[in-house]
Amino acid sequence: MDTDATGLTTAPIPVEIALPDKQYQVFFDDVVVGTDRLLGDEGDGLRVVFDGLNPERIMGASLCNGVGRYVLGVAASYASGRAVWDGVPIGAHQGVAHPLAIAKIELELARLMTQRAAWLHDHSLDRAAAGEAANMAKYAAAEAAAHCLDAAIQTLGGNGMATEYGIADLWGVVRLLRIAPISREMILNFVATKSLGLPKSY
Repeated sequence: MDTDATGLTTAPIPVEIALPDKQYQVFFDDVVVGTDRLLGDEGDGLRVVFDGLNPERIMGASLCNGVGRYVLGVAASYASGRAVWDGVPIGAHQGVAHPLAIAKIELELARLMTQRAAWLHDHSLDRAAAGEAANMAKYAAAEAAAHCLDAAIQTLGGNGMATEYGIADLWGVVRLLRIAPISREMILNFVATKSLGLPKSY
């Protein structure tokens, strides 16, 4: 429907994350939607909605992958150049290097799953497989980005919060992508029931 349809109103929801996207509460009061606005087949709307969410999940996964790559780059550069006391770069110490290496591995696995999801969405006629891959990519990338960001901030120590390094301000968007456009719990429900055939838990 058009955003200026009679009976359709919105109310902004103030959020604590600095993003260009805004959140709104949407109200439908006696809104009339013409039959010419029908997407897909009548009675099949929920499936159409879920198919439309797959690209959004892939996009969210891609965003998380980009954040992960960026913050790991900042952290690796910092750890290679920052030396304290003995003149050895902090990145030479396993206590600093290993968390970054683990985050890198998780990130690369998430990127592979994102590529698979994008390929299936573009080329496969198996919508269920595309949906499964999109969910898995979104989950893996959001978790990887969170680990990358946490490892990067920890590597930089107090500088991890400094505006100069440009990583702490990404926490909000990474945290948001663990819950939206679909929460990690709903992804786990999907994988449990659709991929593993377990009984529905909700």
